[in-house]
Amino acid sequence: MISLDLSAAFLIGLMGGMHCFGMCGGIMTAVAIQAPTAQRLPLTTAYNLGRISSYMLAGAASGALGATLDLHQFPILRLLAAVMLILMGLYLAGWSTWLSHVEQAGRGLWRCISPLGKRLLPVRNVRQALALGMIWGWLPCGLVYSTLTWSLASHSWLDGALIMGLFGLGTLPVMLATGWFSHSLKGLVQQQWLRRLGGMLILLWGCYNLSLTLPSMIPALPLHLSVSH
Repeated sequence: MISLDLSAAFLIGLMGGMHCFGMCGGIMTAVAIQAPTAQRLPLTTAYNLGRISSYMLAGAASGALGATLDLHQFPILRLLAAVMLILMGLYLAGWSTWLSHVEQAGRGLWRCISPLGKRLLPVRNVRQALALGMIWGWLPCGLVYSTLTWSLASHSWLDGALIMGLFGLGTLPVMLATGWFSHSLKGLVQQQWLRRLGGMLILLWGCYNLSLTLPSMIPALPLHLSVSH
């Protein structure tokens, strides 16, 4: 099942690229524009490696937490993951804004760490770019939170880290291109049909996983209740 989750995480990152552009496109453009042409690729690559490293750290923590919950017999975590994907698909397609409220959960942490990122601007070397990416990886994002639920459901710190790492790699093509073609990409990702296509694909994936999870919960329910009593 974990191999399927890894593939799904990569596809979610790839399909959610337009959302990543909206969330991180500004900082990526700033890093690229302020860098000499010869330094542009190393700096934007380092920034994204830092960002993905933070995703993997969060995924490892989430997977470790899932392991302590011991809910293998009652897969409520996978149900939550499927529901979060459905909400993310609706959000990306522009059919619901409910998931934006979930992003508010991380605002407090972001207010504490975002000043550290501002001190690293303008980025002049790879170490600064890497550190900036690691900080920016904690930016409150519904897409990241949705994928983190899969890390939580993996019941493993290693699997959780791998899921978030593959998700980060999925976002990489759009994010690297942002540093070079930000103006062209801006017009592309603002196309309503493209946003809806990406949203619908994530929505369908969430519905598919929901259809797999619900039947498995029916026989598990009596067992779960008996253990509770």
